Amino acid sequence: MKRLLVISDLHCGHLIGLTPPRWQTKATGSAVRSKRDKLSSVQKEAWRWYIKHIKEYGPYDCVVVNGDAIDGAGKRSGGTEQITADREEQCEIAVECIEKTLPKNRKDCKLVMTYGTGYHTGDEEDWENKIARDLKANKIGSHEWVNCAGVVFDFKHQVGSSGIPHGRHTAINKESLWANLWAERGLIPEADVLIRSHVHYHAFCGDTAMKPMLRMTTPALQAMGSKYGSRRCSGIVDFGFIVFECDRGKLDNWVCVRDTLKSQRATALEV
Repeated sequence: MKRLLVISDLHCGHLIGLTPPRWQTKATGSAVRSKRDKLSSVQKEAWRWYIKHIKEYGPYDCVVVNGDAIDGAGKRSGGTEQITADREEQCEIAVECIEKTLPKNRKDCKLVMTYGTGYHTGDEEDWENKIARDLKANKIGSHEWVNCAGVVFDFKHQVGSSGIPHGRHTAINKESLWANLWAERGLIPEADVLIRSHVHYHAFCGDTAMKPMLRMTTPALQAMGSKYGSRRCSGIVDFGFIVFECDRGKLDNWVCVRDTLKSQRATALEV
């Protein structure tokens, strides 16, 4: 049996991106809870959750980082949502986050990465290349395939989203149909599992009579609360990752490990 981990949308460098302790925002210590205090609580809770559950479900034979490992300069918000807008430093943060998923003996685990959204990871350059080099990734590309114990996975970051709950399967089914057509022409591997990220919610569907038999979008490792998400979006955000167990050509088990961060729960003002 082999175990494959999929993480995505870390958005390192953003105030609510996945943030190791040495980059976390310090609380004010004031009796009156401020925005800074809330950010500090969210960063700490998200990191504790991540470390606990990554260890709980490991070790892994393959780790896939499916895009948007860093958040970028944050130009649309004037950098006001960044812990740091320096992409070099954001890559350092991402390296530390991803390292937590890998064993000490790297020969025991393959690392595969896909490129994320240009706005976050570079329109003119691919900053995720630096992360891949620093971590000695086995592969990084726009569209990647992994054969895990005979089960073939199809990975790409970008996918369309939906503003309605019952429409969240449409985009991944479209991706599945195109994958079938490409595979029929012999241009890509025929996949058993198709995975996309980008939308920060987990949705899945499947049919054993079809290829890919299972298709899904992944949860994110960025918490809720960005300006864009809070002000323009209405759908539920999922925080977490996905683990697959494969053996001799069969997908034995898979689990979406996710949680709602308590420090992000909204409260009503009492009058």
